[in-house]
Amino acid sequence: MSEARERLIKKREEALLGGGQKRIDAQHAKGKLTARERLEILLDENTFQEIGAFVTHRSSDFGMEKQKMLGDGVVTGYGKINGKTVYVFSQDFTVFGGSLSETHAEKICKIMDLAMQNGAPVIGLNDSGGARIQEGVVSLGGYADIFYRNVQASGVVPQISAIMGPCAGGAVYSPALTDFIYMVENTSYMFVTGPNVVKTVTNEDVTSEELGGASVHGSKSGVAHFTEANEVMCLNNIRRLFDYIPSNCEEKPNKSTYVIADESRVALQNIIPDNPNQPYDIKEVIENVVDSDSFYEVHKNYAENIVVGFAKLAGRSIGIVANQPSHLAGVLDVHSSQKGARFVRFCDSFNIPLLVFEDVPGFLPGTDQEWNAIITNGAKLLYAFSEATVPRITVITRKAYGGAYDVMNSKHIGADMNFAWPSAEIAVMGAKGAAEIIFKKEIDSAADRQLAWKEKETEYSTIFANPYRAAERGFVDEVILPEETRSRLISAFDMLENKVVNMPKKKHGNIPL
Repeated sequence: MSEARERLIKKREEALLGGGQKRIDAQHAKGKLTARERLEILLDENTFQEIGAFVTHRSSDFGMEKQKMLGDGVVTGYGKINGKTVYVFSQDFTVFGGSLSETHAEKICKIMDLAMQNGAPVIGLNDSGGARIQEGVVSLGGYADIFYRNVQASGVVPQISAIMGPCAGGAVYSPALTDFIYMVENTSYMFVTGPNVVKTVTNEDVTSEELGGASVHGSKSGVAHFTEANEVMCLNNIRRLFDYIPSNCEEKPNKSTYVIADESRVALQNIIPDNPNQPYDIKEVIENVVDSDSFYEVHKNYAENIVVGFAKLAGRSIGIVANQPSHLAGVLDVHSSQKGARFVRFCDSFNIPLLVFEDVPGFLPGTDQEWNAIITNGAKLLYAFSEATVPRITVITRKAYGGAYDVMNSKHIGADMNFAWPSAEIAVMGAKGAAEIIFKKEIDSAADRQLAWKEKETEYSTIFANPYRAAERGFVDEVILPEETRSRLISAFDMLENKVVNMPKKKHGNIPL
C-alpha cells in the first residue's frame, strides 16, 4: 500500500510542476503567473478541486510519444467565487506552450458539460500558442468541440474569458463566443493572423501589441470588455463581476440587504446645464443614483458615446445603459449601438433588470456611418430592447430626439416605466431644425429672417421641447424632479420584481446581425 501511495504522491507532485521549474521561471520572467497561481487568486481559498490532472496526449507522430506531461497543458476543475460554484480551465503555457491537443480540448469540454448540467458559470484563463501542430486535424476538431459547447452554453450559464497571454488563430473564437473578455495590458494579445502573416499578405509592419494588444481591443475593436494593468487586477475584477450576475439563466442575481432611508439626492439638481447644447458627464448622474461605489463599467474605453455597466440599487443588481453627452453629444452610431445591444442581451439572458438614462440627439449622420450599416447596427439595439423581458425603466434627462427616442427603451417598445426630468425635450428633432422645416415660408418671407427664425424656434420649443406632450399621451409615466430619481427607481424596480412576459411561440428571432 505504501508503494502505491508514494506513486500517487509522486504523480501529484509531477502534475503540479507542469512543464518543470525551468519553464515556470521563464513564465515568471515574462511577468506572468502560472496556470495554478492564477486559479489560487481567482477562486476562494482552498476551494479548487482538480479534474483530469493525470491526462496525457495520445499523439505518437514527430516523436511526441517521448514527450508526455501530466495535465497536457491545461488545468481544469471547479471551485467557488464568493461561495458560489464555478467551473474553470487555466491553460498552462509551460506545457507545450499551452497548445491545444485532442485531450486538452476534451478536458475543457468535460468541465463545460458539467457547468451546463449543474447551472454554474464557466471561466477560461487563456494562455496558449494555439493548435498543437503535431496533432493536425484532431487538434482543430478539439477547437470546434469547444466552440459548439460555447454556443450551447450561451444564455444558459455565464461564460467569462480572460486572455492572459497569446491567443491566436482558431483560439480566438472561443473567447469571442463568451459573454465577457478580460485582457491584460502588455502581456496578452488576440488576433486571427499574426504579424508575420500580415507582413507577408499586406506588407504591413506591425507588432503583436499594435495588432491585437489589450489597448487595441479595449478601445478600437471592442473585442475586450475589460482591460487590466496586470494579472492580479484582472483576476480580482473577474471576482468582482460575480457580485452582479447569477449562476445561470434560471436564477436571479443576489440581492444585498438594504434598509430604505432618505433616498433623495440633491446633487442631481445641478448636473444638467441650462444651455441644452452644453455637455455634461452622465456618469455623475449614474453615481448619484446607484448605491455608493457600486457602478462597474463595461467596455469603458470603447464607443464612449454610450455607457454600459452593472450597479446596485438598494442592494439589487441592475444593468445600466446611458447616452454620454460628453462624447459625440451622446449620439448613437455603429459602435455604440453594437455595444449597447450586446450588453442588453446579456442582462436579459440572466434576469438582470435594465435602467436606461436617455439624452440622445439622434443617430450620427454621414457617409462613414451609412456605409458601415448604421441602419442594421442601430436595429440591433432596437431589437435587443424590444426582445428583453426583464424589468425595464427609462429616465429621460434631456434630449430624446427622432428615431433614437424610440430605440432607447421607449414605452412603445415595451419599457415598463418611463420617467422624465423637467429638462427633458422629447421631439422629432431639435427646435432649430424643426422651425426651419415647419415655418420655412414664413421665415423666408420675413423682413428680418434671423429674428423670424428665432421666434419660430421659440414657438416650437414651447410646444414640443419639454416632457409634457409625451406625458399627456402616457408615453412618459411621470415627470419627476432629479433629486427624486433614486427613490422612484427603487420603488419601481421593487414593484416590477415579479414581472412575467409570455413571448410568442417561435424557435428564435432573427436579430439583424
